[in-house]
Amino acid sequence: MLALVTRPREDSEAVARALETRGLTVMIEPLLDIEPATGTSVDGGGIQGILVTSGNGIRALARLLPDRSLPVWAVGESSARIARELGYATVTSADGDVEALAALVIERVDPAGGALLHPAGTVTAGDLAGRLAARGFDIRRQTLYRATTATALSPGLVAAMTGGTIDLALFFSPRTAATFARLILAAGQAATLAGTVGYALSANVETELAGLPWRALRRAEQPTQAALLAVIDHDLERGFIR
Repeated sequence: MLALVTRPREDSEAVARALETRGLTVMIEPLLDIEPATGTSVDGGGIQGILVTSGNGIRALARLLPDRSLPVWAVGESSARIARELGYATVTSADGDVEALAALVIERVDPAGGALLHPAGTVTAGDLAGRLAARGFDIRRQTLYRATTATALSPGLVAAMTGGTIDLALFFSPRTAATFARLILAAGQAATLAGTVGYALSANVETELAGLPWRALRRAEQPTQAALLAVIDHDLERGFIR
């Protein structure tokens, strides 16, 4: 069985390995290209911790700020794992979305302890800064990378879709899902999804995919990679995926 993973390439590697251990063949089609910001520096003065809403954000910060002693509060386990792999000593995951991260910070962090640094891209989901600023936090959002959306599906993916060989497709962000929906319609390939099961990380991701003619569209119970893989495991066990 062939699984399509649509995350940026660096983010796709871990989930690809997880799928391969389940006996699946993986096709990686990055629908976002990550470009580091140029001429950027980071001042860690007065910072009590780091807010991480994407793996790309903490990777970009790690290249610019050598201090690994600052505590990290991450939106989910995937970004938390990346922070740990980069050497950050104290990492806590909200195991959810931006709202869950905001709730975690409000519960555990004292606004008087210093500012919180949020390494981010040019586009972010949700209003983390606004939510926390309303509770007295000083949020320093710094743009450290740009995520550029693909302008067309690759010839390899179009060929796989035309041949009806993609059994399942995974989507981890609303932006990636919206890009896929737009490009598949532009390529005239939407009908090929009749044999494909789509898997969405969250309700927001599912909404962007809902207009396509999937064989079925499934959603994780929680917005985590582990929860999404659990849905796939369930479907594999019951033979739902062909």
